[in-house]
Amino acid sequence: MNTELVIDVQESEIAIALVEDKRLVELNKERSNVQFTVGDIYLGRVKKIMPGLNAAFVDVGYEKDAFLHYLDLGSNVHTVHGYTLAHYARKVKPMPLSKVKFEKEIDKNGKISQMLTAGQPVLVQVAKEPISTKGPRLTSEISLAGRNIILLPFADKVSISQKIESREERKRLKRLMESILPKNYGAIVRTAAEGKKVAVLDAELQGLLKRWEGALDKLRTAKMPCQLACELKRTTTILRDMLNGTFNSITVNDEALYHEIRDYIVTIAPEKEKIVKLYSGSVPIFDSFNLSKQIKTVFGRIVSVKSGAYLYIERTEALHVIDVNSGNRSKSNTDQENNAIDVNLAAANEIARQLRLRDLGGIIVVDFIDMHLGENRTKLYEHMKELMAQDRAKHNILPLSKFGLMQITRQRVRPEMQVDTQEKCPVCRGSGEVAPTLILDDQIEGKLALIAVTKAHRHLTLKAHPYIAAFLNQGFLSKRWRWGRKYRCRLKVIPISSYHFLEFHFFDSHDIEID
Repeated sequence: MNTELVIDVQESEIAIALVEDKRLVELNKERSNVQFTVGDIYLGRVKKIMPGLNAAFVDVGYEKDAFLHYLDLGSNVHTVHGYTLAHYARKVKPMPLSKVKFEKEIDKNGKISQMLTAGQPVLVQVAKEPISTKGPRLTSEISLAGRNIILLPFADKVSISQKIESREERKRLKRLMESILPKNYGAIVRTAAEGKKVAVLDAELQGLLKRWEGALDKLRTAKMPCQLACELKRTTTILRDMLNGTFNSITVNDEALYHEIRDYIVTIAPEKEKIVKLYSGSVPIFDSFNLSKQIKTVFGRIVSVKSGAYLYIERTEALHVIDVNSGNRSKSNTDQENNAIDVNLAAANEIARQLRLRDLGGIIVVDFIDMHLGENRTKLYEHMKELMAQDRAKHNILPLSKFGLMQITRQRVRPEMQVDTQEKCPVCRGSGEVAPTLILDDQIEGKLALIAVTKAHRHLTLKAHPYIAAFLNQGFLSKRWRWGRKYRCRLKVIPISSYHFLEFHFFDSHDIEID
């Protein structure tokens, strides 16, 4: 499989596209003003105890109080709270965790009112970002993720990824981690650690310990609520969690981020340094990789599958519903059962992709086309499980019900990815009144004349819809050539497929738009 990462850096956000065999499978957008990210560690203040929910609301600085359930406190929460209270707002250096004596573990069936009181400082980590009207969800089981290991303060167990199948390798990694971990620290060994030497794992462990000790050191001067440690940027996190042998290209259009990514790649996988590339083309990077068109195609309510079949994706407050329609396939000469299994298998491929693309979470109900044969229903279920094995989010899939419905639950820790695929009418611009398209070239020339005369630019780039660009570039004595000669400037016309039909913009020699 050919895997590429394409990163588009804009002023307000960074868009990260994961492409497998030229096909978009994941899209992440990181806004520059995001405050709460999964993995951030906070010193919060307990605002309210909710015995009926067996949970507490905690102030971590967000406009809505964050949610902390009893089951997310962790078994060693007595030790965590005792350590936090002992070091909060004290001017002394924090005691090394290795010298702390663990207190008794809590009862799994206990009550939140027995553990927390209003106004109490509490050490927490963001487990789920704010979604819709809800604040962040928190946990007191602190973890710091690296590429090969996840460090667990206030723990004493070493777990190995289930995806490492070799029994000898699992034993080796466990013995290795137990030998280098300080006392009162646990770890989860990730799949990427398979085959790694002790020096690599120890270097990463020391880096994670340094991050954790830096967070503890802030306790001395912290004022509730306060951020003690932040997760890596979304771009770096995706690279950390996803980079593997199938990656052959990481392309970014921002020089500063290019150097940041390359330096990070050198630290985690030096042999992959050359796959990082800086994009400097005049066409937007997503247009160059044919991603703009794919985004517009796959994020609508109706998504085409193949041979006339399509999906209808609807979102409700409680769940997501996906309806599979055969479309023109129903007119084919094959019998109904074969037609149903063919459409359903093709739809399953697209559904698995859509779940990753849109990052759909919660309950998803899929209404497949009815099939009468049990073997076909089993075949579809097994096929869906195989496809979803590529998904990094935790999920569970149930076999088809009597009504042909498949139920899927999928973990959601971030807001659902939504892309507006509707565009304002390029003719009336939403007014309902049609402007004469015959004078479009006059409008473009008028703006060109204004720029050439008042701004005194001599090197200009006009970006327009491909149809308009083709019209302006047509012929030896094209309009572009005649305009350049008339206004004494070098004019370049570039087609942009993401523009609507009548949209155009002028840019100077530094690719800065001229308003």
